[in-house]
Amino acid sequence: MDKPAETSVPVSDVIARRWSPRAYDEKAAVTEEQLRAILEAARWAASAGNTQPARYLVGRRGDETYKKILGTLEEGNQAWAHRASVLLIALTVTKNEKGQIYHAEYGLGLASQNLVLQAVHEGLIAHQMAGFSPEGVTEAFGLPDDVVPRVAIAVGKQAPADVLGDDRSVQRELAPRVRIPLSEYALSQWGTPAFKS
Repeated sequence: MDKPAETSVPVSDVIARRWSPRAYDEKAAVTEEQLRAILEAARWAASAGNTQPARYLVGRRGDETYKKILGTLEEGNQAWAHRASVLLIALTVTKNEKGQIYHAEYGLGLASQNLVLQAVHEGLIAHQMAGFSPEGVTEAFGLPDDVVPRVAIAVGKQAPADVLGDDRSVQRELAPRVRIPLSEYALSQWGTPAFKS
């Protein structure tokens, strides 16, 4: 199911097609090449001073890492994410040999956006989740103090919305995508739109 963004001017196809479905095909596989491609895209993201603070825990359906990640998700996310082919935890490394990495979260955000856009390019879907237990991830994977879990990401192939079961979830999946207008988003100064419409 495509839900392309309605933009004021054309944007890149992968950006227009990117959204966050919850209906995953539980039998579909992400190939090793596709998985490597999305992680390579993340690896080549910009980072402040080339600090490269992003890291990913990678769980493939059926393996121990996947089970551990799934176990850290909030119940509402477990209800659909268990069908995904791959579950990831995006981590920030907050220190390196020079000391504190001050823009680590920004670097992780850039890397994760690259990952998600590459997933779209690969014909996959990806859904980023804040609804998980960072403490649970830290404990399950024995992470050091300077490595912080920031977001969980489900990756796989899309299924029909009705796999979600209940009407509310199906309707949410089918609902149109909405964003604030560019006139509220891009400003020449606070309260003054950079574009008229």
